[in-house]
Amino acid sequence: MSIPKHPPSAQHHHAIFPATTDDVRVSLDQVFRWLEPLALPAEDAGTIELVLAEVLNNIVEHAYRHRADGKIDLTIFHKAGGLDFRVRDEGCAMPDGQLPQGKRMSLDLDLNSLPEGGFGWFLIRDLAQNVTYCREDAKNCLSFRIPVGSAALPSDQPAES
Repeated sequence: MSIPKHPPSAQHHHAIFPATTDDVRVSLDQVFRWLEPLALPAEDAGTIELVLAEVLNNIVEHAYRHRADGKIDLTIFHKAGGLDFRVRDEGCAMPDGQLPQGKRMSLDLDLNSLPEGGFGWFLIRDLAQNVTYCREDAKNCLSFRIPVGSAALPSDQPAES
C-alpha cells in the first residue's frame, strides 16, 4: 500500500511503499493515475513505465535482496518539458558505490531468456537523462529526468524549482 507523504498537487507526486513486486505494481498504477491529466503521448508513457519499473524492481531484487522489510521513497516533480524522479531506499549500496554502466544486448533473443547483468541499466541510461546516484546517510539516492513531449504546464501553474 502506498502512503502519500504530501497532499496531491499538479506538480508533484510522493509516496513511500514497501519494497515488494506487488507494491511496485500498485505504485506504478498510482503514478499513472497522477499522470493522466497530462495526456502524455503513448511513447512518453511507455518510456516512463519502462524506466520506473526497472528502477523500482531493481531495488526490490537487489538493494533489498536480504531484507523483507524495505521501503521505497519515490518523488516525481512535473516541470516544464519533463518529469524529474527521485528514488530513495535503505537497501544495499550499488556495487563500488557507482551506477552500473549497463550492457547493450541483442534483442533477437526471446525476452524471457535475456541474461541478468546490466541490460536494465543500459535502458535506464539510454532513455533517461541526468541519471545520478549517491549514497548518503545509509540511503541510496537515485535521480533522473524523463523528458515528455507535449506535457507543458498550464500557464497559471509555474513549475517548482
